[in-house]
Amino acid sequence: MLVPIIVVIAVLDQVIKQAILHTIDPLNPVSVIGDWARLVLVFNSGAAFSMGEDHTWVFTTVQLVFVLGALYFGRTMVHRPQLIGVALIAGGALGNLIDRLFRAPGFFVGHVVDYISIGSFAVFNLADSAITIGVVVVIVSLFFEPEPTKETA
Repeated sequence: MLVPIIVVIAVLDQVIKQAILHTIDPLNPVSVIGDWARLVLVFNSGAAFSMGEDHTWVFTTVQLVFVLGALYFGRTMVHRPQLIGVALIAGGALGNLIDRLFRAPGFFVGHVVDYISIGSFAVFNLADSAITIGVVVVIVSLFFEPEPTKETA
């Protein structure tokens, strides 16, 4: 269950990014719902809100370690909501990691393609959304984790 979710999120993220790259002009955003929701092509070298723009390699390393860690440790996770949350986070991290590895300006320091603009909030992408939703799922699931039984303790 872990790997298919990761792969679907990462592939869908990359397909959408390719479509955006071929259809959206960086200087001409496309209105979806007036000025409130728009498709905007932005290349982000940092993290959320473009923080750490000069340290792209750090984010690349963190994403790589997280994806590999999720694949390794996720095999032993038994609590389904946490597994789904971790898979969403890893899928989003993998989608953005692909950008950082293979997009300009170069290997390991590539810029992430962002394209969703809602109001005055930061521009983001599907991978960012998957990461955010995954974090929420993991946090909420911590409050509803089943108590260990004598057999599982």
